[in-house]
Amino acid sequence: MGQLFAAALSALEREQDRWFLWAPVLLGCGIATYFALAFEPAPVVAGSALMIATIVRWRWREGSTAAIAGGLLLCTVLGFALAQGRAHFVAAPVIPSERSTLAVTGWIELIEPREERGQRVTIRVHEIAGLDAKRRPARVRVRTLATDPTLKAGDAVSIRAVLSPPAGPSLPGGYDFARQAWFLGLGGVGYSLAAPQAATIDAPMPWDLRASAAFNRLRQTIAERTTAVLPGEQGAIAVALLTGERGAITQATNAAYRDSGLIHILSISGLHMAIMAGAMFFTARFLLSLIPAIALRFDIRKWAAIAGALGALAYLTISGASPPAVRSFLMVLIMFIAILLDRPALALRNVALAALAMLIVMPESLIDVGFQMSFAAVVALVAGYEAWRDRRNADARTPATGWLWRAPLFFFAGIIASTLIASLAVAPIGIYHFHQSQQYAILANLLAVPAVNILIMPAALATLLALPLGLEAAPLNAMGLGISFMTAVAYWVAALPGSVIRVAAIPAGSFGLIIMGGAWLLLWRTRLRVWGLAAIAAGVAITPFGPRPDILVSRSGTLLAARGEDGRLSALAGRSDYFDLGRWLERDGDGRTPASVADPAAGHAIFTCDSSGCIARVRERRLAAPRHPAALRDDCERADILVLRQSRPEACAPSALVIDAAALRRDGAHALTFRGAETTITTVAGLHGRRPWTLEPGARIREPPRTPLRRLPPPADRRPPSGLLEVAAPESEASSD
Repeated sequence: MGQLFAAALSALEREQDRWFLWAPVLLGCGIATYFALAFEPAPVVAGSALMIATIVRWRWREGSTAAIAGGLLLCTVLGFALAQGRAHFVAAPVIPSERSTLAVTGWIELIEPREERGQRVTIRVHEIAGLDAKRRPARVRVRTLATDPTLKAGDAVSIRAVLSPPAGPSLPGGYDFARQAWFLGLGGVGYSLAAPQAATIDAPMPWDLRASAAFNRLRQTIAERTTAVLPGEQGAIAVALLTGERGAITQATNAAYRDSGLIHILSISGLHMAIMAGAMFFTARFLLSLIPAIALRFDIRKWAAIAGALGALAYLTISGASPPAVRSFLMVLIMFIAILLDRPALALRNVALAALAMLIVMPESLIDVGFQMSFAAVVALVAGYEAWRDRRNADARTPATGWLWRAPLFFFAGIIASTLIASLAVAPIGIYHFHQSQQYAILANLLAVPAVNILIMPAALATLLALPLGLEAAPLNAMGLGISFMTAVAYWVAALPGSVIRVAAIPAGSFGLIIMGGAWLLLWRTRLRVWGLAAIAAGVAITPFGPRPDILVSRSGTLLAARGEDGRLSALAGRSDYFDLGRWLERDGDGRTPASVADPAAGHAIFTCDSSGCIARVRERRLAAPRHPAALRDDCERADILVLRQSRPEACAPSALVIDAAALRRDGAHALTFRGAETTITTVAGLHGRRPWTLEPGARIREPPRTPLRRLPPPADRRPPSGLLEVAAPESEASSD
């Protein structure tokens, strides 16, 4: 054992120049630990741990073992402390009740067009009738009933809207919108009852809103002039590429881009920023090279790098400075700084610096899927480039000939290689978050990316330069041709048989092993990296053991799903439940639509219903969901599992497992998993815990309830609960709102 430890330590010492690359990884481990907790630790705990880690790192900074251990501890604890500090720093009130009709007065911060009628308007709140300053959210987001082209960012408005707090996960382990909204300062979401009205506010507009409103007005102007030249779908995609606003793109087109593996093109990220900044860099370098007095006396590469950085900053501002765009800008900026310092631009150290900057300023970005995909793809691409560069330098041969045919060959080979590398890097992340895999992404990117590089993004840059002169029509029309071709590729590839494979939710432990194994494989340079393959293999091996609940109950109690003998879910749901049901089906790897799953006439339905309620047999257990008091008494006596929309009656048999309205309101959605005679109940509150974003402002943070494990008696051979007829559910039950 001692020899093995010494060998491992020696291998780490040989990789000493790569230790810095692990700083953002360790910082991310600390951040992930904070968000994974099911309770909110006292701030003094993180502060004390950080102080101890700092002392340990300072005291034992000499020697390889002590230095490695001290660095590991300090980076991890620092990430934890940064995440907790950020969560408390952005704290703001949240709408206290589920559905409140409120009169909101404030300034428009952002206007987002929607595919259908209406707009989504984010309002910086000045006043809400009935709420004092301590309970007033910083901002709310409202969906309007109609589109008003006269509304502009920075306008003072008053609006009457139905508001609710941001929704938490729709099922245990699901996406937590309330957490995202917490870090955005978004304290309420809802819909308006009337059009926004102009208002007079006797207070100055906040200075940060004044600056952001000016940029958002510019983005609106660009969008309006773009759609004036390119109406319809072409214009919506052009606006997305120019300003980052994707709200007007239809769901069908979004689905085609997603299923074909081209969805990354619609989100302003590394590809767009690199093309824009690169075009500015090479254009400035070419123009400067035409002036001998400058080209012969100065290093025009550095002048061009400054021009490229300024161009990237301008594009970042116009595109709305979304988190993916900010990440891409940081990486491009660091690469230009490397040119100014005569350092290699494409290097993993530069990527690590960008990741560190993002995680220090916004630790919550770690749990954003865009952050994960962006850095996974960039790390894989840069690591692959470094390996190719080292191999090329070590295997230098006679100068290459035949460049006329080699250049296009290398261009398309580069697209294929980069697409393959990036696809492999982001595949685990896409499967973990979206539960699907695109099989023909390489084909789609091979056809579409050349159009993006050669036509679409250069035309976009020309459009931005021509807009002040009113000459945007020509470049926009050229851009429209490229967009039409790219969209045709997306629809064609998405329609190919087997283009998308649905994958059920995988365990968090499996995802963590794959990610850490990939980092180990890419960040080290010596043979030490092969151990990353072992971690990846272990993660892949346990992917089939993901959560597969047998019964799911929504927080409202109106949505109930049970797994049949065929392993697929059947559901009782109204139209208002289709969104949550869709999320359940995605996590189950089920490609069916919510409407088909909730259709009582479908052959897979396991529920039998009448006017009093519904029953089902799930893994030899009787599940009952009474909807009328007439059936409640019999169901309480005879059902093994009872789901109620009201409080549990005192007369219910103690042996029955009852999920009533009080339990759903307190703990959120429930997931029941059967293992023999045991039933494991997992709730949103039990799994996600009580955190700042799950509590009302000022509420005491308490320990989360323990996930109960109840042993049920073996199911008896009893007749079905009385009052329930063996007939299909009425159409109103499946389709009513």
